[in-house]
Amino acid sequence: MSNTFLTPDILARRSLANLYELTVMLPLVYRDVSSDFGPQKVGNTVNVKRPPRFEATTFDRERGIVIQDTTESKIPVVLDTIADVSVEVTTEELTLDIENFDEQILRPAMEAISQKVDRDILSLRREVTQHCGAEPMDTGSGLAWENPENLIEAGRLLDINSVPAPGRRAVVGPTTKARWLGKPLLLHADKSNSTAALRQGSIGQQIVGFDAFWTQNVGQPAPNPALGDPTTEVGVAFHSTAFAFASAPMELPPGAEVFTVQYKGLSMRVAMDYDIRHKTTVISVDTLYGVKCLDPDRAVLLKGPHASAPAPAAEPATPPEGGTTPDDSTPAGTASATGKRTAGKDAPKAQAAA
Repeated sequence: MSNTFLTPDILARRSLANLYELTVMLPLVYRDVSSDFGPQKVGNTVNVKRPPRFEATTFDRERGIVIQDTTESKIPVVLDTIADVSVEVTTEELTLDIENFDEQILRPAMEAISQKVDRDILSLRREVTQHCGAEPMDTGSGLAWENPENLIEAGRLLDINSVPAPGRRAVVGPTTKARWLGKPLLLHADKSNSTAALRQGSIGQQIVGFDAFWTQNVGQPAPNPALGDPTTEVGVAFHSTAFAFASAPMELPPGAEVFTVQYKGLSMRVAMDYDIRHKTTVISVDTLYGVKCLDPDRAVLLKGPHASAPAPAAEPATPPEGGTTPDDSTPAGTASATGKRTAGKDAPKAQAAA
């Protein structure tokens, strides 16, 4: 098949497919896929439909049914981030077939954007106050944070807050993943009959009620953490409705070939413009989005203890007046503080008499 110039619509569709495949966090959090936002500018606020929450009431025949309001179930999300990768390509590169162009340019660009999206969603951890893993486990070896059994306590905290069981996820970093691998809970995790097991970063399905994933974007602790900083990775166990992601197409700039595409709450824009000075084409791929914590009580941090101040050094014992130490002042033949008997100067004589 003869080569043809790649166009923005072809690149936009492939870029969106790559981004959705490469991100770990994006498919795990809530996205209002029912909304089709129009063109937006950075800083605009969109209203995302909140997942409905209803209360079951006891039916009273005289009173009748209780109508519960759903009209105000929307939350504002500020579209404050543009993730962008722009590259300059030659005419020869534009005549590559889509597979080669995808491998050489498009997929690496989407990897960069996907990492930024993951980090921004994970930044919502700062609003979560519940945590587990900082205390030693009652059974087993090591600390709770480095064992998948830590999820049992996370599940308990979510249960107390009446968080639904379906839709629970856990995301950890590479160190935690390495500690988890080979543990009995991971060896027996069921990955069968689920396409979710094939998702990017999956490390096990239904580990004590959580679908488990890992990503390097969780981040590592500082080599010498300051007082109050984490000493371990900070993973998170959460329900999908704890965090929200909203995306919208941006306005089309004049004088360039532009195409936008949307899929499952994610919008992607590709713009192409010819630079006559260098006889190259600039391709800009970007997405406008915002993230928000919907309910911090639907998430639990998975981490070890924070760095604490070192224990103060013990002060040396002050000798009593006269220059003798407490040990020197112990009468001969009496029990010392250690429970042993001390020998005075007459001890050899007593031994000889015996």
